[in-house]
Amino acid sequence: MAVRGWRRKSSPESGTGGVPGASDPGEGTAVAPDVDAGLGTDMTAVTSDIGIDPLEKALAERATLIQLCMYAMDRARSTGVVERLSEGLRGIGVSALRPDGTRFDPAHHEAGGTTPTDDPELNGLIAETEVLGFADRDRVLRAPVVTVYQLRAQ
Repeated sequence: MAVRGWRRKSSPESGTGGVPGASDPGEGTAVAPDVDAGLGTDMTAVTSDIGIDPLEKALAERATLIQLCMYAMDRARSTGVVERLSEGLRGIGVSALRPDGTRFDPAHHEAGGTTPTDDPELNGLIAETEVLGFADRDRVLRAPVVTVYQLRAQ
């Protein structure tokens, strides 16, 4: 059984994708309402992504989502939320950098401050991470901001 009288608006200026309720002059039958009209779907719209490589678009969207997760982790008050975000990022190859106890290296860390110590063995070691850093596999996205032990002046 063929369905007759179904037709979409072909004008891109219409913007709704709906079909007018007038009858089809060629068929003499009423046009059924557009099933997509309630969803706001415009079947005549042309996407602006025609010339964009799908892989490049996916990678750009991934980078945006990673940045959003980093932002959320910086502001999360719940350890459960932080753990869940960390777990999700690890699942796609992004790791949080918390270099506590390692030697400070300005090429890999950003010094946020110092804390005095009388122990010469602690001098130059990272006391704590103030702001987590992140790496996407081998590429550093953001260096961690750290507090470094500094030998107290004698």
